[in-house]
Amino acid sequence: MQDNADIITAILGPSVDIQKREFIFCGNMDTPGQCYYMDGLADSTVVENVLKALVISAIELGAEAEEFTTADEIRTALLINASIKGCSQVEEGISAILSGDTLILIHEIDQALIVSSRGWKDRSVEEPSSENNVRGPRDGFTESIRTNTAHVRRRIRDPLLRFDAVTVGTRTKTDINIAYIQDLVKDGLVEEVKHRLAKIQVDAILESGYIEELIEDAPLSPFNTVQSTERPDKVASALLEGRVAIFTDNTPVVLIVPTLFWQFIQAPDDYYNRYWVGTFFRVVRYFALLISLMLPSIYVMLVSFHHEMIPTSLALTIASGREVVPFPVLLEAILMELAFELMREAGLRMPKPIGQAVSIVGSLIIGQAAVQAGLVSPFMVIVIAITGISSFAIPSYSSSLALRICRFPLLIASGTMGLLGFATMFFILLLHALSIRSFGESYLAPASPFYQSDQRDTILRVPMWMMDQRPEFAKDQERMGSRQMPRTPDPKEGSS
Repeated sequence: MQDNADIITAILGPSVDIQKREFIFCGNMDTPGQCYYMDGLADSTVVENVLKALVISAIELGAEAEEFTTADEIRTALLINASIKGCSQVEEGISAILSGDTLILIHEIDQALIVSSRGWKDRSVEEPSSENNVRGPRDGFTESIRTNTAHVRRRIRDPLLRFDAVTVGTRTKTDINIAYIQDLVKDGLVEEVKHRLAKIQVDAILESGYIEELIEDAPLSPFNTVQSTERPDKVASALLEGRVAIFTDNTPVVLIVPTLFWQFIQAPDDYYNRYWVGTFFRVVRYFALLISLMLPSIYVMLVSFHHEMIPTSLALTIASGREVVPFPVLLEAILMELAFELMREAGLRMPKPIGQAVSIVGSLIIGQAAVQAGLVSPFMVIVIAITGISSFAIPSYSSSLALRICRFPLLIASGTMGLLGFATMFFILLLHALSIRSFGESYLAPASPFYQSDQRDTILRVPMWMMDQRPEFAKDQERMGSRQMPRTPDPKEGSS
């Protein structure tokens, strides 16, 4: 035992948060024991209860306890109420201590005992601030990976729901769980996810964004090919469609693969409200996407090159507002876009009570002052404001960031080459989106390639009783039974 203790002390060093406790096994001074645990990560109450049970049970058994020569005998005879396992490798024991478990060494026992004693403080379950909804569950993921997997287990009580564990990061040794439903996920998808995770050779994984950037299909693309969410209901829905979820310890953000472009425009409210409401607001979001991406470019293109396409009265209004503006319309638009992004970023980074006031008041004051000083036209302020508001209507924050980036090359092309530049850059972005894939699936599916059955939940949201098929890539296509449409019972037939 002392040799093992010296090895552990040499590896962990004189760190103040490593706790070491000694005890006497079987009341015999010739059979000492030691336990190691990390203060702040391990629950000291659990440690004390295990040591108490170990010592008291051994004393009660008396001479019989002295006959225990293996860790398995001690575990099954004395510690039947604790989650405990044997350990014969030093690396495994060190990893257990650093993970919040307790390592117990007993003299003349050839294995150590690892007691599950993780008990650090967790953040309470709250609604995700970046994914609000009006109707539906209010719980969100936390920084504890086991709490997050339990959220999904509560929603999917299927014995075929699997959680596979891997560890990534040579120094952080971050726990990662891969979730999938065995009979729904397509063949080879789980193996591909594990293969990409196994290829990661990095010292630290501090957030799921590290994983996302190291496993995505198009690392140089502005488009997201991996979906991220903090909502358990979205993860459960994705698993039921045959997708795979990647849980990372110490972060509330879970990754979902494969990911299609249309998923970023869909919101949980679409399915919790009636299909007319869900379809209407989904169409509104698609219009918001087009406005956020194209409106500044179209305005610059028309004012700079194609005046004949603007109605006369509107053209005169725009011209009167631009009489005193000293900048070309392209430079004016870029400056206003940068100013808006600057205020949005400042409002996001400042403390929440101050940040909201700064972003709103700053936009109003700076916009009004810029118009009165003749630096920008009133119409440009309106265009940029509508564009910014439209970007807030997109449910996925990461997707809205990609659109904000794509807006600038489209704006520059429109301001330098007019309609030709606008069309060329737009089709370059479209062709790029058509060319990328997400874990073997086309990014723009089911539009390209076209899948007839998947059109029921892409741009429109058909009634729930018509969504009887899972996506094309799922192994089991059947989602519900036939004739699920509710009907008014015939009074002559009576109710059944």
